[in-house]
Amino acid sequence: MGTLTETFGNGSFLLWMLEFFLFVIWFYLLIMIFGDLFRDPDTSGGKKVLWTIFVIVLPYLGIFIYLIARGKGMAARSQAQAQAAQDHLDARIRATAGTATSGADQIAQAKALLDAGTIDQAEFDHLKAKALA
Repeated sequence: MGTLTETFGNGSFLLWMLEFFLFVIWFYLLIMIFGDLFRDPDTSGGKKVLWTIFVIVLPYLGIFIYLIARGKGMAARSQAQAQAAQDHLDARIRATAGTATSGADQIAQAKALLDAGTIDQAEFDHLKAKALA
């Protein structure tokens, strides 16, 4: 079994791992900040340009200042965007499923089935009560 120096070298591998880790974190934060910045309708174009330059020129300092200055708003904007996406999905599912019929429409359909002899009076009453509930 070799010594610790033979196993890990002079520490350059660990230093490389640290640098790679910091790069990955910086890149992730950069994507998150640019996503928040360019989706914010309240921020003017000039401010977006200044924030972009600041974050690119002074990478970690720019990111930390952005998170301090606009971090609370990031969470609120992200939550509002997620809620809007969920509402859009729900509306799309309702439209596709065709469950947007009113109680009166359901009763009319049940009455048509009763008149056609497909269902009896008890089933019609059950469907009518279900539509009115």
